[in-house]
Amino acid sequence: MKLCRVTHASLEQPRFGSIEGGSVHLFEAGVSLDALPKSQSSHTVSLEEVTLLAPVTPSKIVCVGRNYLEHAAELGNKMPDEPLLFLKAPSSVIGDGDTIELPRQSERVEHEGELGVVIGRRARHIAAHENPLSYVLGYTCVNDVTARDLQRKDVQFTRAKSFDTFCPVGPVIVRDINPLDAEVTTTLNGEIRQRARTSTMAFSVPFLIRYIADIMTLYPGDLIATGTPAGVSPMKQGDVVEVEIEGIGVLRNSVN
Repeated sequence: MKLCRVTHASLEQPRFGSIEGGSVHLFEAGVSLDALPKSQSSHTVSLEEVTLLAPVTPSKIVCVGRNYLEHAAELGNKMPDEPLLFLKAPSSVIGDGDTIELPRQSERVEHEGELGVVIGRRARHIAAHENPLSYVLGYTCVNDVTARDLQRKDVQFTRAKSFDTFCPVGPVIVRDINPLDAEVTTTLNGEIRQRARTSTMAFSVPFLIRYIADIMTLYPGDLIATGTPAGVSPMKQGDVVEVEIEGIGVLRNSVN
């Protein structure tokens, strides 16, 4: 199932839906994320007639730093003994096709393609016998856009990661991929800059979900950005950046 969030001429407000071929089966208004897998569509519209929005509106975005050895090395950082977590402002979220705006405060803004994990039901202190993946609604593409000069200047990450438009997400949420071994590829103007498999993460998706849920309650729609591979590079006005994840699709954004 490919879950999406769309606007359409017939809708008063954005609606969740599922994509099948060239059609979008829209769910009833007000259906919560945790109820989507069991919901029935209210009506169907053509995919060509809708505008795809960011598929999530998270209460929080939990990001993982230095989760790939080679990326930590390229920035001159040591690998952490435990997941290095930071938060990204929910107001930074944009969708596929939207524009990344370069802020005047930074002279070096970089792309970071990542696997995104969308939480499907409330998670807090997951029991040892439970599978953390049972709390997942699905997976999506994320670009953890970063003002690298500000990150180094500030030491902590909030400002560098949270400018408006700094969290492209989408284009859809896919439920049936293997998060333990999916390929993540980022291209800049058609040139491959990042490519790695999630199997090379220092901390796996199940580990991260359990670890984070022991610290803070995860709610339906919350987003975990699982870390970026080596190859980050600066973006400039006029660039086009694409994050592709095996089994999900391509998240494409222009830069201004």
